[in-house]
Amino acid sequence: MSNKIRLIVFLALYTTISVAQSVTPTKKADVFFNEPEIAHKVDSLLSIMTIDEKIGQTVLFTSGWDVTGPTVRDNVMEEIRSGRCGNIFNRHTVAATTKLQEIAVNETRLGIPLLFGYDVIHGHRTIFPISLGESASWDLEAIEEGARVAAREASASGLHWTFAPMVDISRDPRWGRISESAGEDPYLGSLIGAARVRGFQGDNLKDVTTVMACVKHFAAYGASQAGRDYHTVDMSERVLRETYLPPYKAALDAGAASVMTSFNEIDGVPASASTHLYTDILRKEWGFNGFVVTDYLAVNELIPHGVAKDKYQAAKLSINAGIDMDMEGGAFMENLKKLIENGEVTEEKLDEAAGYILAMKFRLGLFEDPFRYSNTKREKKEILSKENKEAAYQMAKKSFVLLKNDNQVLPLKKNQKIAVIGQLANSKRDMLGSWKATGSPKEAGTILKAITKKNGKKNTTFAKGYTFKPLDFDHYDNSGFEQAIKNAKDADVILLVAGEHWSWTGEATSRTNIHLPQIQKDLFQELAKLDKPMVVLMMNGRPIAIGDEVDASDAMLEIWYPGTEGGRAVADVIFGEYNPSGKLPATFPRNVGQIPIYHSMKNTGRPYTPGVSKGKYHSKYLFTKNTPLFQFGFGLSYTTFEYSDIKVSSNKVSANDNVTVSVTVKNTGDYDGAEVVQLYLQDVIGSVTRPVRELKGFKKTFIKKGKSATVEFTLSKDDLSFFRQDMSWGTEPGDFNVFVGGDSDAELKVSFELE
Repeated sequence: MSNKIRLIVFLALYTTISVAQSVTPTKKADVFFNEPEIAHKVDSLLSIMTIDEKIGQTVLFTSGWDVTGPTVRDNVMEEIRSGRCGNIFNRHTVAATTKLQEIAVNETRLGIPLLFGYDVIHGHRTIFPISLGESASWDLEAIEEGARVAAREASASGLHWTFAPMVDISRDPRWGRISESAGEDPYLGSLIGAARVRGFQGDNLKDVTTVMACVKHFAAYGASQAGRDYHTVDMSERVLRETYLPPYKAALDAGAASVMTSFNEIDGVPASASTHLYTDILRKEWGFNGFVVTDYLAVNELIPHGVAKDKYQAAKLSINAGIDMDMEGGAFMENLKKLIENGEVTEEKLDEAAGYILAMKFRLGLFEDPFRYSNTKREKKEILSKENKEAAYQMAKKSFVLLKNDNQVLPLKKNQKIAVIGQLANSKRDMLGSWKATGSPKEAGTILKAITKKNGKKNTTFAKGYTFKPLDFDHYDNSGFEQAIKNAKDADVILLVAGEHWSWTGEATSRTNIHLPQIQKDLFQELAKLDKPMVVLMMNGRPIAIGDEVDASDAMLEIWYPGTEGGRAVADVIFGEYNPSGKLPATFPRNVGQIPIYHSMKNTGRPYTPGVSKGKYHSKYLFTKNTPLFQFGFGLSYTTFEYSDIKVSSNKVSANDNVTVSVTVKNTGDYDGAEVVQLYLQDVIGSVTRPVRELKGFKKTFIKKGKSATVEFTLSKDDLSFFRQDMSWGTEPGDFNVFVGGDSDAELKVSFELE
């Protein structure tokens, strides 16, 4: 019997059983998204599968096309053919995925289709700004659209699954993976995580233009000690639940199909062996019904963590904790059968893991048509389409944050003599940042090219000034200083592009300092001596300590790594065709010694208030201010906004009442512009200490020059609740302060009492 006929027979079997039992749920009907039909199909399929075939569904191997970790296998096709591997990552394009799918469908006993995954983080082929940059837009619709574009392109390339969104809260910019995150705030991070899930998955996973989302890294990976990747996390259950868990929960509530484990340990237990995380919280408390996949080799890494002596024990700990799929390490493939035979893992536990994965393959429609994502015409039409590039361009403009603009140096007038300086100004690869998926530098426009097009070749010069190399912070060639200074002397305006090489951000790129390399600092100072207007574009993947550089510049625009269409987006902002509206999603410290520093810190018994606190014995530093260089939520505009007339709906409210806060925002400058109006809440007295202020609302509002807008926020019971001393979730009576403004230092205040 051919495999095609065999597949039809099994599909008929699933359908028959499903119809016959449509009224009576099976044991898994309450598991697979409350979809009895899928539960019946999964039960039916599991009943005819061997243990080896079930184990194969829990195995995920890389194809070796992209290196996202230490590759350990090179015989993937044979593993698929033998039924020992049911899922593949790092394989894309219709031609490549179809070839492997044909092996799974036509050359295995049951013809169960493969699941294809890939790291589509901030775009697939059309690359958007890095995730931290997208988050700086505070534009949830644009962020969702970015994920939607990525899903269309990825699915057109034969992919079913992306390892995103990363929703790890990070308050340590030494950690390189902050570039993949939404920054430091759980409220903002929750909304962004949910938006990305909606963008990736749409309303129906059977829609071939969608891909499954994977929420990562569960949990608290962004809190690695010393900002060092893969390192220990040590925190209380209170901090875990208040700060780090909310974005994961929000993304799962948005329907995310899968969860990825984190590399770190929490409370002495590596995440990939944590029953507390995956059974107690994820499954029992939150009711998650998707599947859990480890990060790259994470099961094997239980050995160096020191909780398993070998892969046999590691596999046992992991699957019993609630892990369903083993990425790359082969520990499940090599050991689960023996573990079951020895009675250390139950076959029911294996059925559960394989069942979660098979359910997703059913939801994707892969059993109906394993090649439904294999459409070369759609692939050709979708990849780098005009519409996709336009979306990336719009997102890039919204992601830029204006950090300084003395004397309204920006926007620039065209046809001035502009000296463009800096290696990053003419680097296509750096435009894409880390985790660029299939994005090609050839398809990225540079800042230099875009500026030259706007300003004319005769008015625009370029000099690198210096050359730096990937992963090399200390060795540079400064032979270009002379030409850079000459160009600057002859120009009306200096446009310096500074920051980090793309290879300094992302995974495994932790830094013990977060300042610019000395050669860039030296060039800053030399150019500042010329007494010419100097505009600085900062290209980086983390908050960096740039106090001296801010002082030396007249204007500074944070552009992150802006993506495929970032060059023309920069040019449009620089020349005033778009008014920047981005706000920082993470605090910029003055120096590394202030880390961690974030807006929702708690007070101390000896708080320090500049100009008010007297004497020595207060919580402060010697020789450095407590305040950051740039606070969370900060971002200027070419226009100015004035806040006034803040009101609260009632001065006294009960726990079940909503509280409405309104404020008037007036555009008092000379440009139309968008302002991110932000609301922060302070619970003055609690049974446990509360943050000095927490973000509880924001609205991005476009206001024409000279016009005003009334912006309203509604605070619910949930917004006023917290984990009380007994770790129950709820409110406590008392006073609340509300601050509304353009950043986390908002001064406009109103108060109310919760009875």
